Amino acid sequence: MIGGCDERGKARATIGTTVTLGRDNPPVTTGSQPTSECPVTAPGQQPATQGARSLDPHLRRYAARTAGMTASEIRALFAVASRPEVVSLAGGMPYLAALPLDSLSAEIGNLIATDGLVALQYGSAHGVPELREQICEVMALEGISAHPDDVVVTVGSQMALDMVTRIFCDPGDVVLAEGPSYVGALGSFAAYQAQVVHVAMDDDGLIPAALREALAAVAARGQRVKFLYTIPNFHNPAGVTLAVSRRAEVLEICRQHGVLVVEDNPYGLLGFDGQTYPALRSSDPDNVVYLGSFSKTFAAGLRVGWALAPHAVREKLVLAAESATLCPPTLNQLVVSRYLSTHDWKGQIKTYREAYRERRDAMLSALEQHMPAGCTWTRPDGGFYVWLTVPEGIDTKAMLPRAVTQRVAYASGTGFYADRLGSRQMRLSFCYPTPERIKEGVRRLANVLEGEIQLHATFGSTPRREVSGPQAPSPDTA
Repeated sequence: MIGGCDERGKARATIGTTVTLGRDNPPVTTGSQPTSECPVTAPGQQPATQGARSLDPHLRRYAARTAGMTASEIRALFAVASRPEVVSLAGGMPYLAALPLDSLSAEIGNLIATDGLVALQYGSAHGVPELREQICEVMALEGISAHPDDVVVTVGSQMALDMVTRIFCDPGDVVLAEGPSYVGALGSFAAYQAQVVHVAMDDDGLIPAALREALAAVAARGQRVKFLYTIPNFHNPAGVTLAVSRRAEVLEICRQHGVLVVEDNPYGLLGFDGQTYPALRSSDPDNVVYLGSFSKTFAAGLRVGWALAPHAVREKLVLAAESATLCPPTLNQLVVSRYLSTHDWKGQIKTYREAYRERRDAMLSALEQHMPAGCTWTRPDGGFYVWLTVPEGIDTKAMLPRAVTQRVAYASGTGFYADRLGSRQMRLSFCYPTPERIKEGVRRLANVLEGEIQLHATFGSTPRREVSGPQAPSPDTA
């Protein structure tokens, strides 16, 4: 289940990030206090990172907007979580072993040999024309009818999201986003000093009535909402999908209130039953900016994404792209274009779907078998993630180093909210580990949770440290 489960100020004591991985592995300290395995920060004590920052000679030179920039909360533990003995259920890394690497390497070599003078040269901020045409063909699978001129190729859809925020949001403007929401989006909104108001979800996605309530509450404060940011399909991190019956209502509510919709849809073609949901953009091309990516359906390392925008917005996006990167890498775009024209990319997506469905099934089966009473979780029909809620009194952020000590990692829920909620939630990713590793990881996680529940029953909970704000994205929280 989603939402309504968090306790403010009720959780276990905050802890540092020194972790031990058994007798054969020395402790790894990722913070600045190499104390015990699970050091506790005393009430009122300033975190070590803040003290270190006060020594920064450039502190007074930084722009005010940097105050809200914080690193991903598991980035400090990522080096430890990447060890082979740790089962990482944290990162959203695609399963690249499913790609035809031999034929791709030959194709890339041929590309350099035949078109190297173009591939290695500067290009347009708008993107390679042939690729923009192919992107329109990809989006047609979701019912979108678009012209290549309205597509802007970006360095991943994260860049597109950053540009949309830059051209629409002044400091203090309001952005609506589902609660929870993608950590990279929250980081972009914080970077431009936008205020995030979360809209509740349930197992059918964003709740239209909650959207109306949020809009009314913002209006009552004399503020204006610039746009609604939504991940309608196989949500990151919640794993739910916006019901088709709700989509028209959500669009109508936004039209009535003059609110732009930013539709982020990196997982839309990864439905496990083969179903492709109609994009919001397909129903309202004049009021929806659509963000897409090849990171989940081809190769994340190429960093090729795009924005499809109304024509006037497209012009602003091109100008923003020129100022940010001058142009997206031509070589990467041409690699994607060659792949789309010479490979069975639809068949490859089917291969991905089957691999991820097998992993999803392994995770759900293991959760049913091992999780202690009081835990609930979503059941995604596509994408990469399960959203797990733990019993009251358990703080998933405080528990994370202890979980890594037991050789399992996850993404704690607080990173997916802008308002300090999520202490009882965690995101579990099933896209990368093998089914066997997923089952073992869930078993280890359940053991950690059992221990936390017993400790809470014996000693109760203590106030947790407040989260400083939205976090910057990183590959481990993608």
